[in-house]
Amino acid sequence: MFVRDVKLSLFGFGNVGQAVARVLISKEAFFRKKYGLNFRVVSVADTSGVVWLPEGVDLREALLVKENFGKLSAWTNDYEVYNLTLEEAVREIDADIVVDVTNDGNAHEWHLAALKDGKSVVTSNKPPLAFHYAELTKEAKKRNLPYLFEATVMAGTPIIGLLRENLLGDSVRRIKAVLNATTTFILSRMEQGIDFEKAVKQAQELGIAERDPSGDVLGIDAGYKATILHCVAFKPITFDEISVKGIAEVTVDEVKMALSNGKRVRLVATVEEGNVRVAPEEVSGPLAVSSNENVALIESDLLGELLIKGAGAGLKETASGVVSDIVKASLKLR
Repeated sequence: MFVRDVKLSLFGFGNVGQAVARVLISKEAFFRKKYGLNFRVVSVADTSGVVWLPEGVDLREALLVKENFGKLSAWTNDYEVYNLTLEEAVREIDADIVVDVTNDGNAHEWHLAALKDGKSVVTSNKPPLAFHYAELTKEAKKRNLPYLFEATVMAGTPIIGLLRENLLGDSVRRIKAVLNATTTFILSRMEQGIDFEKAVKQAQELGIAERDPSGDVLGIDAGYKATILHCVAFKPITFDEISVKGIAEVTVDEVKMALSNGKRVRLVATVEEGNVRVAPEEVSGPLAVSSNENVALIESDLLGELLIKGAGAGLKETASGVVSDIVKASLKLR
């Protein structure tokens, strides 16, 4: 079987970037055998610098350096570490696919630079799409390049692929979804009588919530994801055009009252054409998820109701979405 080399430039080497690297290492033989693809990571970047080697960076070693020293810039023996901005790195490094697993809010600038330079982009980074979807997808289409973002919504659970590639004859009427696992965890704890602040603290101690949990509890993360779903299912809008209310004002009494009525309070995104809102709602049935599950109920004219449910958080799960897109982009580049 003919095996083709695909050059990857990996931006972001935190938890998700390292999870992606581990998948690329452990499934190397699988990708060769099943798809005829050999991935060569020509650069890896974290906030400390860019490690760049055209013949390929040793990912096993990169993981060891990160594990032992916490930053790639400590890797001075075998590799030169370049002090480039992300945009400079995108322009200068010869790669087929730029992989963005950072949380850089201005990443749309270097995504555009990559596309204009003839490089495909795969990303798990939400703000570029929540604010610049139309511009980015238009540029990708113009240049006939894959611009893929499965892992931005529901981690590796393939809702984006489903809406973009499968339901092509259907008119979507509405999507109702629970898209943020952190708020689900907090609300589940509140069902046990633990107040909001304590529940947030528990989520932080378990690594479920960030040190600054505002993106989750104020509904911003779910809002980004709901915006992206609207862009894919209907037409491009931006995060500024949607209505968002988080869970900070939900009380234990409200949560308990819902439970006594056989319902559960969850942070629900409702996506209809021209109308996106995120707010706590009392739900029952499939939307009453627990733990780190995400769920979306898609209503369309032909199929009726379609339920898609799966892990909406987790490193392996997010890596699944990113790596799936890397394979997809590689096969399209043929």
